[in-house]
Amino acid sequence: MKLRLQPGPIPRALASVLRMPDREWFGYVLALPALALIGLVVLYPVAQGINLGFTNAGTLNPGQQSYVGLQNFQTLFADPAFYNGFPGASALVNSVTLTAIAVILELVLGTGLALLLRNKVPGMTFFRSVTMASWVIPVVATVMMFNLMWLPRYGLVNIILKDIGLGQDNAYWFGNLNLAMPAIIIMHVWRNTPFFAIALFASMQTIPSDQYEAAAIDGASWLGRFRHITLPGIAYVAMIMVIIHVLWTFNNFDFVYLSTGGGPVNATMILPVYVYLQFWHNYTSGYAAAAGVVMLVMLLVVTIPYILMVKETET
Repeated sequence: MKLRLQPGPIPRALASVLRMPDREWFGYVLALPALALIGLVVLYPVAQGINLGFTNAGTLNPGQQSYVGLQNFQTLFADPAFYNGFPGASALVNSVTLTAIAVILELVLGTGLALLLRNKVPGMTFFRSVTMASWVIPVVATVMMFNLMWLPRYGLVNIILKDIGLGQDNAYWFGNLNLAMPAIIIMHVWRNTPFFAIALFASMQTIPSDQYEAAAIDGASWLGRFRHITLPGIAYVAMIMVIIHVLWTFNNFDFVYLSTGGGPVNATMILPVYVYLQFWHNYTSGYAAAAGVVMLVMLLVVTIPYILMVKETET
């Protein structure tokens, strides 16, 4: 008796799989161990985390839990510390603000630094080699360094600002409601701008020099060459860098936790720190997992276009 597949997308996909040549089957067989490891290390914990977000599980009694539906999410969006609208000192608003401002500044400054690195002047080779120094410094050391710079009275930044009449020497940036978030943003920008610069500089090196020569002969200005040659040439790499750093900045935990812990008065509270505090301080693991699910959905909004863009480029 011959098996007949009913028409539809799933049977057609199954038929295409059955028609694959032996070489492709062998490739999938070789990939099975890696796929199983990814499923065990990545997909299973993600599925467990999503499932946990719909329960009333507690950190101290993980075995005693029951499903509560969307109750955690309703409580989450009713919590002013998580979301209280734009503008407002809440974890969701702070995360979006931090990510948007930091990544935009990193892109702009990184592009400018990449253009500077292209100049063939004495000493530029050494400057290129040390450009990544801020990126390779451990985050703990970075936070300690900026903390010393922003100390009251003895901090270098406060001393300089007082000398030029723009501040007072008793301002502690990490403890100030108006200065804490700018301080976090400055640390992000200082650390990640060189990574943008190196990636964009490498992309600029792939642009044929004869395009610039032809544009110069035609009388194009420096701004015109940058707009019509450089920007299109680095657009793809810049987009990848932006998406990667949006994901990293939005999901970053250590900068805020090590410097302010989310304070003062939730002025720097971001989603990763909020989830951590709910899990380890309030012992509400189900509620913390619900906040993590919200983070996952927001990051997927950025990740899916990136995957589609890469797939379109490859085809």
